[in-house]
Amino acid sequence: MGRIVFSIIFLFLISINPLFSQNLPLVPYPRKVATSDKYFEFNKNTVIVFSKGMEKEASYLKEEFKFRFGIEIKSLEETARVKSNFIHLYTKADSVQSKYRLEVNPQYIDICGSDAAGVFYGVQTLLQLIPFDKETKIQSVEIEDYPGFSWRGMHLDCSRHFFTVNEVKRYIDYLAMYKMNVFHWHLTDDQGWRIEIKKYPLLTKISSYRKETLIGRPSAKDEYDGKPYGGFYTQEQIKDIVRYASDRHITVVPEIEMPGHSMAVLAAYPNFSCKGGKFETATSWGVFEDVLCAGNDSVFKFLEGVMDEVCDLFPGKYIHIGGDECPKDRWHNCSKCQARMKSEGLKDEHELQSYFIQRIEKYINKKGKQIIGWDEILEGGLAPNAAVMSWRGEQGGVEAAKQKHFVVMTPGHPCYLDHYQYKDVENEPLAIGGYNPLEDVYAYNPVPKELSQEDAKYIYGAQGNVWTEYIPTFKQVEYMALPRMAALAEVLWTYDPNRDYASFIQRLKIQTQILDKLGVNYCNRFKN
Repeated sequence: MGRIVFSIIFLFLISINPLFSQNLPLVPYPRKVATSDKYFEFNKNTVIVFSKGMEKEASYLKEEFKFRFGIEIKSLEETARVKSNFIHLYTKADSVQSKYRLEVNPQYIDICGSDAAGVFYGVQTLLQLIPFDKETKIQSVEIEDYPGFSWRGMHLDCSRHFFTVNEVKRYIDYLAMYKMNVFHWHLTDDQGWRIEIKKYPLLTKISSYRKETLIGRPSAKDEYDGKPYGGFYTQEQIKDIVRYASDRHITVVPEIEMPGHSMAVLAAYPNFSCKGGKFETATSWGVFEDVLCAGNDSVFKFLEGVMDEVCDLFPGKYIHIGGDECPKDRWHNCSKCQARMKSEGLKDEHELQSYFIQRIEKYINKKGKQIIGWDEILEGGLAPNAAVMSWRGEQGGVEAAKQKHFVVMTPGHPCYLDHYQYKDVENEPLAIGGYNPLEDVYAYNPVPKELSQEDAKYIYGAQGNVWTEYIPTFKQVEYMALPRMAALAEVLWTYDPNRDYASFIQRLKIQTQILDKLGVNYCNRFKN
């Protein structure tokens, strides 16, 4: 009877205001919330009761309780008879993916998901509700929630600067905390190749290292640190990270750059260039003229060999193939590239790039995967099954959606989190430039207004990007990513056009107690 009354009150409150009770320090904020003045109290006898298939979620919650709150609790299979003082994790079929319902009352905590991911997201909400003081009480609450977009992503560039396995895992933890579900892992670029490919050992012997690194921004008087720099992830380490992410319901999307941003590859395999000669892994930032030769069949054999191993390592649907910032001068002056254009009936080098991408796509499709690339892959004709990441503004995404291709919105403004977050840049660490304050990230709408309702269905979601030319340490990654990651997470999860920035800031100020407890080097200037 009490549960029925509670549900009636809950429905009444949300009918008045869907954003009721925004005093709860939750980010992203749930769609439907109701609270009461009663409490559930944790103690040493509290147990986790889980249904079949929820073993990983139960184990995660148990470990988080121990780490965050110093509370040791037991976990039991659902067959155990427990009448009170328990947390129940289970699923119940629902047409909405990743949906969850969280109920906290004085006797127990109930987390029901439409699937395992839904249960996990309910767990994240519960963890945010528990205070970081001597109190072990949590206010009674009933929440119904589900995500607004299917792609809620964050990117990390590990090519320009390399981060350890444990640091990558910490980054994944932050995504999990904010219910993000895609980790875009940038593994190769001009400045370093970071993934072990056993068929091509020179990629880790030569391409993963550079002799030195530029100090500051490129200028007429470039200075270098004179220190060799490098590193790569073994295949066993990659499998470990992919498993770690999967346990947190996060899909890892690897990025293997082609045909541009390939100086590191050419350092090991100069025969894959148009002009031949000697190359070295890039020591400065920018765009380089030497790219993979589109007229050389050995280039495609090489990439197919790379993709054989990449596809085996990453079980997700998408492989990111880059496709951005590829100068065409070398192709224009290359006899092999010109012969390819003639034999394939291509009118210019833009169509040659489209040929390049489509040829790789066919191979990746045969392996049961899809490609996704930056919006330059639209030039010369979009590959038949490709998805597009729109970074040069939104127009590429609009065009791709109108062509019925799936799109991830990630425009430089406001989704590049390597840009400055405050105008007084002298008080900020050196960044690439730009200005993406927290408020602009929070105000972003991933669905362009010019799209029809039908075309808008092709917008998967959005993601934040952290490029690391000027971010040499993981502490600086944290500073640039957080709390802007939290703002984007609320945009993508809650997706409410009436979302309130002032409310978000107040909740975030309380919620950052978690970040403090975890020792995260987030940017706290928003508290001023």
